[in-house]
Amino acid sequence: MSDLQTLANSMLAHAPALTLGIGAVVALGVMIVIVMLAWPRKPIHDPVAEQRMAELNARVQTMGELLARAQSQLQHMVHERLDAVTHRLGESMRTSTKDTADHLQQLHARLALIDNAQKNITDLASQVTSLQSVLANKQSRGAFGQARMEMIIQDGLPKDCYEFQATLTNKARPDCVVHLPDGPPLVIDAKFPLEAVTAFREAKSDDDRKIAVARVRTDIAKHVGDIADKYLIPGETQDMALMFVPSESIYAELYDSFDDIFQRAYRSKVIIVSPSLLMLAIQVIQQIRRDARMREAAGKILVEVGLLAADVNRLRDRVENLDKHFGQAGTDIKQIMTSADKIVNRSERIRDVEFGDAPPSADILPGPGVRLEAGE
Repeated sequence: MSDLQTLANSMLAHAPALTLGIGAVVALGVMIVIVMLAWPRKPIHDPVAEQRMAELNARVQTMGELLARAQSQLQHMVHERLDAVTHRLGESMRTSTKDTADHLQQLHARLALIDNAQKNITDLASQVTSLQSVLANKQSRGAFGQARMEMIIQDGLPKDCYEFQATLTNKARPDCVVHLPDGPPLVIDAKFPLEAVTAFREAKSDDDRKIAVARVRTDIAKHVGDIADKYLIPGETQDMALMFVPSESIYAELYDSFDDIFQRAYRSKVIIVSPSLLMLAIQVIQQIRRDARMREAAGKILVEVGLLAADVNRLRDRVENLDKHFGQAGTDIKQIMTSADKIVNRSERIRDVEFGDAPPSADILPGPGVRLEAGE
């Protein structure tokens, strides 16, 4: 686009100069003609000179016409070139304006996205700040850990399988009690040793690290001891309990750096779990309950199968009785058919008896018990 503008500007700038140059050439030719015409003629009549002068005048006139035609063509060409350049320049300006408007719209859309992202970042920063303020308080931190544990349990188990803040016989109230089929409930208690682990992470010198390590061991040992002493009641709860740590990073830090803590907790029959491990434990509990329901259903199925077998035996006896009845009915039918055959034979013999020319009247019929002899 800049090249087209430069070409147009150059042509516009040189157009007057070209016009002036052509005009100067034409003026010079005219002056030559005027000078030649004004030149004093010889008094002597020279036909050859006159002929040459006439030819020169004709050539000058022809040259003037050619110069005028060339100037006209040059002006026409310049105007055409200027029109073409102006048209191209206008098209280029329109295209450039459209592209610029499209780019500005895209830029506005991207700026809107950037504003939304910045707003989300600001909201997230405020949420992180509020989360830090929540985790700075022990009570708020405990409530956060308990709320996360309750969310995991509520998502994985039905309502009749667990109880929050249940009271045991020793007046202790664990965070959650999960009821297991055919056994005592499982106790789950949430602990969040954030301060000790944070001090361990931020320790720079060896002395600070030793102090932080001792603090972590002390805090975890205290939590494990509290759970084992309060919530492991023989005959009332399971012989093991779960200590829920509501942070995967803190659990990973403890597992990597304090393996002896997990061994000591296991010997105390307390299993330390993270959110993912608690979800896995909930899935195991779901499978245990499913197996118990299947065993219960299997017992019911066995009872129903026994009743079904008794019904089948009873049906078999009744079918045998029905078969006997059908056999007796068949015998009776055969006897009935035999009697019917005899009746038919007797009727045919009676029909074949000859009584003479006149049919016998009712008066000569023998009485009951009188046997007719042959020929009578």
